[in-house]
Amino acid sequence: MSRPTRASRPLGRGLPRTILLAALALLAGCAAAPSRNPLATWVPSPNYDIRRPVLIVLHFTDQDSVQQSLDTLRTKNSGGPVSAHYLIGSDGHIYQLVADELRAWQAGPGRWGTITDLNSSSIGIELDNNGHSPFAPAQIASLLRLLDDLTERLHIPRTQIIGHEDLAPGRKNDPGPLFPWKQLADAGFGMWPQGALVDPPAGFDPWLALAAIGYPLEDRPAAVVSFHHHFRGIEGDTLDAEDLRVLYALSQQLVAAPSTQAIP
Repeated sequence: MSRPTRASRPLGRGLPRTILLAALALLAGCAAAPSRNPLATWVPSPNYDIRRPVLIVLHFTDQDSVQQSLDTLRTKNSGGPVSAHYLIGSDGHIYQLVADELRAWQAGPGRWGTITDLNSSSIGIELDNNGHSPFAPAQIASLLRLLDDLTERLHIPRTQIIGHEDLAPGRKNDPGPLFPWKQLADAGFGMWPQGALVDPPAGFDPWLALAAIGYPLEDRPAAVVSFHHHFRGIEGDTLDAEDLRVLYALSQQLVAAPSTQAIP
């Protein structure tokens, strides 16, 4: 191996160690320094926190490969730039594209309960799936591990996990009727009717129950389609007797545990 010339020697060669360490410390301090407005006098307060997500939104990629999805989520596209915090491959590999505390462009227009700025309020997780195939077991296993981490570390309620189509009925259809919501519920994530389903009492309003869960009702048939995908794995845009039983069970769970309600 040839000896490096003076011009090619590593930066810092020959500098006193104390000077080099001081310079590195200064650079590190600058990198971590908070943003300051030059128009104002900086009088720091310790009374603050980072913005915290309160919801997790699940998507399918509807693309042909993880690599294609990574390219889409990191570049400008014909429809504009999009991103997500995480992407999970069918093999279970987890990729992170955006830091948890930052706002990824993943949810778009929509509403869940009273939450209208979903990008600012949620973590987005993309699943490598074309929307027409079952989700791979390894992928769901990784999703459950990731959900456990995010809900624990970011203090997101374990019930606050929804699909993209739940917040944007009619505009989005992911993760679709093939997504295993019951498997997530068995692991303790998301809302799911518990116990035996019974007929609701006279006067029960299913639309009020849908709204209480979080569904926007500007387009009621579209909201029913999203509800059917999520809670029954079927198509259809009209409510039937089984839907009413499911909605009554969910509404009773909200009454019993209001802290898990989707409307903050």
